[in-house]
Amino acid sequence: MKKPKACIIIPTYNERKNMPIILDRLLSVFSKIKDYQMYILIVDDNSPDGTANIVEEYCKKHRNIRLLNRKKKIGLGAAYIAGFRYVFENIDANVIFQMDADLSHTPERIPEFLKQINNGYNFVIGSRYIPGGRVVGWTIDRKLTSKTGNIIARHIAGVSANDCTSGFRAIKTDLLKRMNFDGINIKGYAFLIGLLHRAVKNGARIKEIPISFRDRKYGQTKLSKSDMKEFLISCIKMRFKC
Repeated sequence: MKKPKACIIIPTYNERKNMPIILDRLLSVFSKIKDYQMYILIVDDNSPDGTANIVEEYCKKHRNIRLLNRKKKIGLGAAYIAGFRYVFENIDANVIFQMDADLSHTPERIPEFLKQINNGYNFVIGSRYIPGGRVVGWTIDRKLTSKTGNIIARHIAGVSANDCTSGFRAIKTDLLKRMNFDGINIKGYAFLIGLLHRAVKNGARIKEIPISFRDRKYGQTKLSKSDMKEFLISCIKMRFKC
């Protein structure tokens, strides 16, 4: 009997310094996972710093690492949708992870995500805002922005999770396939809320597990004022279904 497959999707833009670290850590974690075939898909938006070149070298040595090159930077939502479709067509994974490239998410928590998937949940969120979860290295302003975003997501968009904006998730592929991605017109970080909102509408069984979120060491955050504006507008649209 073949083992089920799980694929970690990591969107990247100018993450050259982080790539060797995150890929090596993931491969180390994979070596300890016995009940899944583990894959990595890097979705790179034509990073000018040569991020894709680093990934290509890893692809030559590891058949379970894949690279999807995109022509330009369109946004996090578009990158994930392209990644989902690639996995559907080329890897046929049973579970798809969302994960950041900036080392803020701890790869060593992946087995716990898979444990909860095996327990019957189909949307597992790595949460900073439940007992055992925490944020390390953020300024007060950044913490306030994150908390405010979660309040807006819960009370305006109507998404019921403690950490609605977490980018560290494991989702069953059959749940993702029930969603109409053509109908998600969100390019930036608001995609995380849009996907969670649509998952709930499609009967998601959600489980949150605690994670330690650490601020990036290399590179710059991609969160912009336009992302925050899109986030608020998207939450209002979800509220009124417009």
